[in-house]
Amino acid sequence: MRLILIRHGETPANVLGSLDTALPGPGLTDRGREQAAAIPAALEPERIDRLFVSRAIRTHETIAPLAQALGLEPTVLAGAHEIQAGALEKRTDPDSVHTYLRLMGRWADGHLADRVPGGESGHDVLERFDESVRQIEETGAQTAVLISHGAAIRFWTFQRGTNLAGTDLHEEPLPNTGIVVLEGNSDDGWSVMSWLDTALAGTGPDDTDLYDGPQGHPFEE
Repeated sequence: MRLILIRHGETPANVLGSLDTALPGPGLTDRGREQAAAIPAALEPERIDRLFVSRAIRTHETIAPLAQALGLEPTVLAGAHEIQAGALEKRTDPDSVHTYLRLMGRWADGHLADRVPGGESGHDVLERFDESVRQIEETGAQTAVLISHGAAIRFWTFQRGTNLAGTDLHEEPLPNTGIVVLEGNSDDGWSVMSWLDTALAGTGPDDTDLYDGPQGHPFEE
């Protein structure tokens, strides 16, 4: 199966640099809607047969132009939401943001039992995201799009990509509407085919003046 993971478009919380992870969360900014509107053209070569979103409002608004273009109804996945910030929810101060990103770095190094203060462990996140991906596979889709979240996509991809040994993918950013493409399945493993070949509406790894919120930033040591 070909699995296309896309981070949602820009939200007001991203602009503020807030650890805003609670559901259902905010919708998109005007720029976020522009990013969402660019997705159908970016994915035009793909033969997409199923669409999926998390429970967050921002993923529903992001997928809306693609759903309209394809005439497909998105399916909501209960476990595909952002890594919950717990006691750090809504914080914008550097110490809180660094605590969150350092924990992502520890998970990337294998310390999956560590927890976000008042929140999830790495094992918890993998379990729920794995279940969501299996639900996608069970539909029989050949090419599926899932609109999800920055930290969740980066963490799951780094953990489940079988061709990432020796890479520093967890140190790469994932801007709003950044696209990650994998192929494979849950039983045999997933290969990462591309990372950020497409990042829409002016965002991307070379756009150093743009800030897409802490969940899109590299994990920290």
